[in-house]
Amino acid sequence: MKQFEILLRKFLLSVLIFFKKAEKVEKKLESYDHLKILFIRLNRIGDALVTTPLLYTIKKNLDCHVTILASRYNYFIFNNNQLADEVIVYNKKVSSFIKLINQKNFDVIVDLHDDISTTVSYLVAFSKVKNKIGLKKGIDKLYTHLVDKLDPSKYHVIDRVMEFTKVFGVRYDEQKINVIYRPKPESKKIVDNYIGKHFPVKNFLVGINISSGSSARFWGVKKFKEVISLLSNYGVNIVLLCIERDIKYAWEIAGKNIPIFYRNDFDEFAAMIERIDLLFTPDTSIVHIASAFNVPVFGLYVKYNTNHVVWYPYKSDYEVIITTEPTLENINTEIVKEKFIPFFEKYFYEYKSKTT
Repeated sequence: MKQFEILLRKFLLSVLIFFKKAEKVEKKLESYDHLKILFIRLNRIGDALVTTPLLYTIKKNLDCHVTILASRYNYFIFNNNQLADEVIVYNKKVSSFIKLINQKNFDVIVDLHDDISTTVSYLVAFSKVKNKIGLKKGIDKLYTHLVDKLDPSKYHVIDRVMEFTKVFGVRYDEQKINVIYRPKPESKKIVDNYIGKHFPVKNFLVGINISSGSSARFWGVKKFKEVISLLSNYGVNIVLLCIERDIKYAWEIAGKNIPIFYRNDFDEFAAMIERIDLLFTPDTSIVHIASAFNVPVFGLYVKYNTNHVVWYPYKSDYEVIITTEPTLENINTEIVKEKFIPFFEKYFYEYKSKTT
């Protein structure tokens, strides 16, 4: 049934593209006073975070009003007046869809999705907005302005997203762009209180995150315990990070001596990432939070059946281990030790030299 639904969607989309042809115009947009832009970025947290450098750049350089159409999974990422003036949470009701496509108060609609989304394609195609921007990805007829899609096997996703600046005629300094995220003051206070309680003596703080968006990226209880054992030889502070779903594993890994910071509140999680000195993690959205705060990252990545560049932290220093298998299961601790210990020691001894 699911396969039939996918085939039906593809067929209907091909029909839509055939009949709904947008009139192509010059690459750059016309000049507008107080440009009203609707950016669409659905899906998950990581997808939202990698678009924040673009949104920040557009808001900073243009006289514009920015609205984001987001999903219920990622909308809170955009609740920052440096990124957007308004955030709309998309729902699948027909009435909401009709309301969106009948909007006439936008000058531009921008599809930020790297791949083809059937939902977004229909929104763009039936929208009353004059200027429609999207990547060259096989549905070019739906857009009035096309953006070159950089080779995903050579370019980081953020570099690919930043290509949208060219349509708006915006220039930026590549050295200064980064993920944008600011935890709330109350989240920072919670984290500071937690750290003060569990680590009364300030020391190098390593965050070991065991959670990710997929069970395929859970590395295993025994292996995380071995990493903690390695770090214990250095006398560092260690905090185990996880979402509530993985608390059972966290108790097994942490034992009696390692505190566990478990939250489903992303903002508090982000506030903790800001306070640690080094992050050990599987590939997940907090890698981008680490980038926002320039926290060094040691990452475990699954790169299965794809040649795309992994979503490593854009501005943080990092070291990664990548498996081409569908899970992290066969990454053993000996391989990790060879790469992780030199990476960790670089920052640990640098910290020690500044504090002694």
